[in-house]
Amino acid sequence: MEDNFHREFLRDFPENIINQVETPCYLINSQLIERNCIILNEVQKRTGAKILLALKAFALPRVFPIISKYLHGVCASGPLEARLGYEYFRREVHTFAPAYSEEDIKDVIKYSDHIIFNSFYMWKKYENTIKNSGKKIEIGLRVNPEYSEVEVPLYNPCAPGSRFGVRAKDLENIDLSGIDGLHFHALCEQNSDVFVRVLDSFERLFGKFIPHMKWINFGGGHHITRKDYDLELLCTTINNFRNRYNNIQVYLEPGEAVVLYSGVLVSTVLDIINNEIDIAILDTSAETHMPDVLAMPYTPNIIGAGKPYELPYTYRLGGISCLAGDVIGDYSFEKPLKRGDRLVFLDMALYSFVKNTTFNGIKLPSLILYEPEKRNIEVIRRFGYDDYRLKFMDI
Repeated sequence: MEDNFHREFLRDFPENIINQVETPCYLINSQLIERNCIILNEVQKRTGAKILLALKAFALPRVFPIISKYLHGVCASGPLEARLGYEYFRREVHTFAPAYSEEDIKDVIKYSDHIIFNSFYMWKKYENTIKNSGKKIEIGLRVNPEYSEVEVPLYNPCAPGSRFGVRAKDLENIDLSGIDGLHFHALCEQNSDVFVRVLDSFERLFGKFIPHMKWINFGGGHHITRKDYDLELLCTTINNFRNRYNNIQVYLEPGEAVVLYSGVLVSTVLDIINNEIDIAILDTSAETHMPDVLAMPYTPNIIGAGKPYELPYTYRLGGISCLAGDVIGDYSFEKPLKRGDRLVFLDMALYSFVKNTTFNGIKLPSLILYEPEKRNIEVIRRFGYDDYRLKFMDI
């Protein structure tokens, strides 16, 4: 069943609020977001590090005024996220993508303060374009620390064959003049002890380059606002690192930590059937609304529910899509479920609605019709920034 923190969390989402909202819906609590930001700001004050919001995990401009009071900016995964951060967060915009098209780089330059490249080829291809843009943009290079404790290969940026980051052996005899900072990312929902070990590998491999840099970006995955997170170790590690390298600027770019515990997904039981197990059909969907449930996979916590057979009544919760495997998981409950009951899935502010479409702000493919008899190609619809922006706006 949910831990003590989640039981405390119920006080911030009273039952009458749960019953008032339409379903399915992502219900997000602004006060809990600010609570997380206060913790993150304490890290900034104690270390001098600058913390950015990772838009890939959470992108809701309606609450950017709260977050931007505390954090220094956003990190984007491409031109659409960069523009959203530029227009609505209005602080620093750091952009990283594995590669940039010639069309994308124009907007990335327009909306970014820092641009991070994943390869020498990409950096050199656009180096002069950036210089000739008239903007003062700092350039970073993503490197691979070659150490990670992420157990799920799908989320491990340092797995063998990873497409992320330049390896240390590939930096030999390379002139890094023009590179302002190094970026690495190797964590996923992890505590500061793991960060210490990743940082040790990074320094061992890339330490000789650090004194020549203006900044180092420690990436995301730091679960700083989690109840059991070791803040003392994080702050000590950052301060010691900065002291070793002449007070170098440090960035962190957590996504989950900014909105951890701050949002839920409210769903309604539409029907209950039986096929060797009782099955509750919900008005939500793992495939459509909680893609990581199938991709990772994982089973999200539900308020008042336990593991299968832990409580008297066990159900398989199925989604409303036609995908046969659209199953959220098996849960047990104190009382039998009824049609019309509401179920509340925890921790759904992060990596949830941002993944429904245009994850990372990646532009959707155009819809094009080819009519062979006419030898005609017709662009029915192109998707762009407004399709991404309006997804998050109250207009």
